[in-house]
Amino acid sequence: MSQPMDNFSQSPNLDPLALPLNGSALIEASAGTGKTFTIAILYVRLVLGHGQDEDSPLQNLLPPNLLVVTFTEAATKELRDRIRTRLTQAAEVFSDTPDDPEPPAETALIYKLRNENYPDPSTWPDCRKQLLLAAEWMDEAAVSTIHSFCNRMLSEHAFDSGSLFKLTLETNQNDLLDDVARDYWRTFVYPLPPAWMDEALSHWKTPEDLRQAVRNLMDDPDSLGTPPASVHAAIQQSVEQREQASQALKNRPWADWQEDVLDLLANLQKAKRLHGNSKKSMLTAWNNLVAWTNSDELLPEGLDKAGFKNQTPEGLAKTLKGEGEAPDHPAFHAIEELLSFATNQPSAKADILRHASHWMADRLEAEKQQRSEMGFDDLLTRLDEALHGPRGDQLAATIRRQFPVALIDEFQDTDPVQYRIFNRIYCVEENSPDTCLLMIGDPKQAIYAFRGADIHTYLQARQGVKNRTYTLGTNFRSAQPMVAAVNRVFEYSDQNSRAGAFLFGQGEASQLPFQAVKANGTKRLWTVNGETQPSLTFWTHEADEDDKKGLAKGAATADLAESCASEIARLLTLGQAGHAGFARSEDPNDLQPVEPKDIAVLVNKGAEAKAVRDALGQRGIKSV
Repeated sequence: MSQPMDNFSQSPNLDPLALPLNGSALIEASAGTGKTFTIAILYVRLVLGHGQDEDSPLQNLLPPNLLVVTFTEAATKELRDRIRTRLTQAAEVFSDTPDDPEPPAETALIYKLRNENYPDPSTWPDCRKQLLLAAEWMDEAAVSTIHSFCNRMLSEHAFDSGSLFKLTLETNQNDLLDDVARDYWRTFVYPLPPAWMDEALSHWKTPEDLRQAVRNLMDDPDSLGTPPASVHAAIQQSVEQREQASQALKNRPWADWQEDVLDLLANLQKAKRLHGNSKKSMLTAWNNLVAWTNSDELLPEGLDKAGFKNQTPEGLAKTLKGEGEAPDHPAFHAIEELLSFATNQPSAKADILRHASHWMADRLEAEKQQRSEMGFDDLLTRLDEALHGPRGDQLAATIRRQFPVALIDEFQDTDPVQYRIFNRIYCVEENSPDTCLLMIGDPKQAIYAFRGADIHTYLQARQGVKNRTYTLGTNFRSAQPMVAAVNRVFEYSDQNSRAGAFLFGQGEASQLPFQAVKANGTKRLWTVNGETQPSLTFWTHEADEDDKKGLAKGAATADLAESCASEIARLLTLGQAGHAGFARSEDPNDLQPVEPKDIAVLVNKGAEAKAVRDALGQRGIKSV
């Protein structure tokens, strides 16, 4: 039997044949630990009613009643096929066919399930019948994406959910969003007087620009705070604040300071501490400053030039040659204030975004209601609202009866709305024996924050299941040295970094402690010239000691791309000669030469990828 964990301690390794299949549980599955295999085995147990009481509502279940949710259509197809295959294999194990003396790992586990839990052969025909029936039902299986599930629930339970009985799912709402953005622009931007319109246009040149800016804010505009009652008043306020700040700076005695500063600059040039070209640009800056004080312009001309930047206390100290102190003058501090004002002007951008997000969200919803349309995000929010509305209890009970079991794959990518839906239906903390909710995921792979996934949602679920968190403790994909290297990196951070490996505290005191896994994957080891290579190597690029400014970004990108391409070329050449590849640990002479398909290069930005591709191309190496 799998033993549950104490809160925040290391979770026990999962025994897929012993996990209780009722209540709620969280299964943490690192990459390569057999997550899909485990889901399929648990599905076989659910079809058999394994471990359930005779009067349990979790007996005699078929695929239409076993909800499996994942996040892409491709993943649903793979899961459906894998489950169907496992059901068929299990049916074969429960047949009267002689046992396979050396079964593969997945079949061996089913043999173990049969021999330990169904030792009486007279029970096997019924088990086989149930498994074959389930396999035949897989075309009707409830394996779907979260959006498909929500769409189905809203359609099938329109009365309880308060949805229209006929709604059109519009997969691309860009045209409607463009219309709403143009409506906002016509209503609030076009009527602005020129000075105020400049404020809006300084942030967004077109309605399409504004739509892009607010698109991800419209899902939850309330989180942005209360919008201004009048966007025009907000713009007016920021424009007036800028003009007042500009006038206050204009009122400084620039004309009086000009003569003092010109004398200072002349003396510095005579002392050979100030270069003539630097002085020339500073004089130009003063001409612009004095002209600005008598103009209507917000800022002086050429404020981004060196003539201004070199007349701040810090800029002057860096510009002057020699060892002496830089002279001090109130004008230099005033120029510093002017530059600071130029880069930190009062802005109505945040107020406009708040106002536009609320207005456009309301307008978009009204347009969709009028057209009887829904977008993908609406599927989630409307089911969530229905489950927490006046008929929410009845709707949740109906869905529980329809799907007493739910397995949520890739749970680390769940956002707060999605978790609220499943928590409302299955009541995670109550751990009801009449339902089964299994959440399977890996918080280390929570990569979809840009679309709403929230690691804090994962932590909320982890806290909800309390000590019913388990882990898949063996990696069946990677070589032992690779697994050991990854374990070492995370374990060191978990124990020595103040914030721990995942920024939630150290070790077992963390809400999310790192748990090492064992290795039982490939037996081939990365080998070069007959020697096993480290699984993790760091390269550092350092500037010359006399280069105080450090390495320029462009130069660093080019240097690293060249180094990367040269190393790849070297390894591929060695591979062609039979000197680099993947050798069996028990027979180093059995080597699979490294090929281009074995190599991946990960970068932060597209420009870096292009640099590596170009460098590889120069060496005659094709890449994708």
